[in-house]
Amino acid sequence: MRALAVFLVTCLALACGAAALMYTRVHQPYRGFTGPEQFVDLPMGAGSRTIGERLVAGGVVRDAWTFRLALWQSGRGRHLKAGEYRFDRAMTPFEIIDKLSRGDVYVVNVTFPEGLTIAEMATIFEARGFGPRAAFVAAAQDPLPIRHLDAAAATLEGYLFPETYSLSRHTDAAALVRLMVARFEHVLTADLRQAAQARSRSLHQLVTLASIVEKETARPDERPIVAAVYENRLRIGMPLQCDPTVIYALQRTGRYDGNLRHDDLAFDSPYNTYRYSGLPPGPIASPGRAALEAAVHPADADFLYFVSRNDGSHEFARSLGDHNKNVQKYQRSPHFSFSRSTAK
Repeated sequence: MRALAVFLVTCLALACGAAALMYTRVHQPYRGFTGPEQFVDLPMGAGSRTIGERLVAGGVVRDAWTFRLALWQSGRGRHLKAGEYRFDRAMTPFEIIDKLSRGDVYVVNVTFPEGLTIAEMATIFEARGFGPRAAFVAAAQDPLPIRHLDAAAATLEGYLFPETYSLSRHTDAAALVRLMVARFEHVLTADLRQAAQARSRSLHQLVTLASIVEKETARPDERPIVAAVYENRLRIGMPLQCDPTVIYALQRTGRYDGNLRHDDLAFDSPYNTYRYSGLPPGPIASPGRAALEAAVHPADADFLYFVSRNDGSHEFARSLGDHNKNVQKYQRSPHFSFSRSTAK
C-alpha cells in the first residue's frame, strides 16, 4: 500500500508539473526565428494540425502540443483564416490564435494615382517588388478582361482603375491587372453608363474623354468645365488641341523627354489632337471616378479655350481674342495656347 501511495503521489506530482509547464507555455511569448520577421502561409482549407505544423516550422510557436492546447482553450479552432501572416516579435499562442482568427493577413498597400499610363503603373509595380515592369506591361496589353464592356479596346489603357490596393506579396501582374479592371467595372455604375448613352457616347469614348480631363486638371472644381470645353469643341468639329494627347503619342514611341516643344505638335500620330480632329483612338491614361463623372456631366458652359495660370488652375475663355489676352497675362509666349502647359 505504501508503494502504491508513493506511486500515486509521484504521478500526481508529475501531472501537476506537466500541467504547470503547459500552462506556462501557452501563456509565454515565444520566438524561434532569427530574422527580423517570419512569414507563414496558411493554405485554404488547412486544418488545425497543418496550421500548427506550419507555425512550428516557422518558429512562431514552440511545439504542436502547446498550440493545440491553446487552441482548445480558446475555442477558436473553427475560426482560423487562411492567408499569409507576418510575425516580427515574440507572441503567446493565444495572441497568435487571435491574429489568425481576425484574418490579420500581411498585405502590401500599393497606390496608383489618377492619370497614370500603363507604363507608369508598371514602374510602380516593379518598384514595390512585385516583379519586372515588363510583366505588368505585357499583362495590360491584353484587352480580354474588358472586351465584354468595350469591344473597341486595343489594350487595358484607361481601364486599370487608379486606387490603393492591398495585395499579397505574391500577387503577380496578371492577377493585379484583373483586380484593377474589376475595380473599374465596380466604379462604372449603371448611372454612369446611362449618362454616357444619353450623350451618345460609347464606353470607349467616355473613358477616352475622361482620361483627357484627368490629364488636364487635378482640380475637382475644374474637371466639369474642362469636360465642357472638349464637348463644345467636339460638337462644332473643332480640333481638341490637347497637349497630353501629344505627350502620350511621343511616349508611345519613346520620343518624350519631359518637355513638349512647338515642333512636337506636328508629330504624326492619331493621338495628336492638333493634327487629327475628334477624340484620339483610345484613352491616354487611367481616369479616376471624378473625371468619369465630369465626362458625362460636363458643366453648362460655352468655353472653348483655357490656359494655365501656373498655379494648378486655369483661365477659361469663350473667344480666341479673350484667350489670347489670357495667354499674354499668364504665359511668356504671346502666341496662341490651348493647353495647360505649352504655348503654341
